[in-house]
Amino acid sequence: MSSVDPFLAKLERARTAAKGLANLTTTRKNAGLDAIAAALESAVPRIVAANAEDLERGERNGIGAGLIDRLRLDEPRILALAAAVRDVISLPDPVGEVVRGSTLANGIAISQVRVPFGVVGAIYEARPNVTVDIAALALKSGNGTVLRGGSAAERTNAVLVALIQEALDSVGLDGGAVQTVDEFGREGAGRLMRARGYIDVLIPRGSAGLISTVVQESTVPVIETGSGLVHVYVDATADEEMAVAIVKNAKTHRPSVCNAAETLLVHRDAAERLLGRLAAELMSAGVVVSGDAATLVAVDGALPADEETWATEHHALEMAIKVVDSLDEALAHIERYSTRHTESIVTQDLASAERFLAEVDSAVVMVNASTRFTDGGEFGFGAEVGISTQKLHARGPMGLPELTSTKWLVRGSGQIR
Repeated sequence: MSSVDPFLAKLERARTAAKGLANLTTTRKNAGLDAIAAALESAVPRIVAANAEDLERGERNGIGAGLIDRLRLDEPRILALAAAVRDVISLPDPVGEVVRGSTLANGIAISQVRVPFGVVGAIYEARPNVTVDIAALALKSGNGTVLRGGSAAERTNAVLVALIQEALDSVGLDGGAVQTVDEFGREGAGRLMRARGYIDVLIPRGSAGLISTVVQESTVPVIETGSGLVHVYVDATADEEMAVAIVKNAKTHRPSVCNAAETLLVHRDAAERLLGRLAAELMSAGVVVSGDAATLVAVDGALPADEETWATEHHALEMAIKVVDSLDEALAHIERYSTRHTESIVTQDLASAERFLAEVDSAVVMVNASTRFTDGGEFGFGAEVGISTQKLHARGPMGLPELTSTKWLVRGSGQIR
């Protein structure tokens, strides 16, 4: 008598449920989303209690302040997650959208329409919000979901997945569409990467090491999300108040996330009038500042930066500052060290702004705005799957359309070739 593989059973369960989701009406999918949001709101104490166990274990294991911040789910964050799920309800359903089409000379009508991938896998670390975000977006786009959320958030994710499954069942949808393989540990992550035929696309979210491992080892197609070695460049003509506000927000608003700035580049002409204040504002907010030789001269208390500093995503209140002689030098620095996530220029010069937009090769390039706006919610996508730094299919914040593929529909009346 052969035994059932419990890992593959979960994947099969998600695949079976996904077939039903693919043909659901928007109204029924929205009912599922509303049920998920209501379940989150009604279970705040249960979620907080589970999260407290994960936080206590994380602090005991010394996972670091940045990961602790990402791991934390308090009542405001849970209610914000519920609100984000409801935002997805208001978004257009991508399934069935006609991308393009035409009628051929022989009378055959062809149309390219959006369809679900099938089953979306996700591997991520210490980010329980991703459990809800991906499940919600996958539901609206007609996909099943298999989640590997990591040991750091295992208790929180278990509660969240159970709530989502119960919510879907309560409105007559198949709760099996959302599965977690956390109980299989590292082996589960490895098997998920090799589950070709069960998983249609795999999305990693987390450290550069995790993303690199998934990209290199997966036999399942991967949408690569990237680490955020993000730059802000203060040009020679930058307005002082604008520069201070943008730089401080980009670094300190939430330093543990991938759209927080890590490196500040300052034109030498701007440095003469702005660098002291920029550094003082950062340091007063608790930021540890490091820098090149020019920064060390201008900023008391700054630490020396080296090659590793420019290449490090800190996820913390740390920022490297470099004084550059020109826009060309700023562009060259970004080209060398950027992870192609987000870069921003602060300038009053239109030519510099347009050149920065044209030449910086990142998923999101900004003029006179904080890098913290690189976010699916801020872009109007509701929840967010992740921020893709690749160039195929999806790039930048990923919403509903990025969780679909397309197929061609051909309608004839007996034509032969």
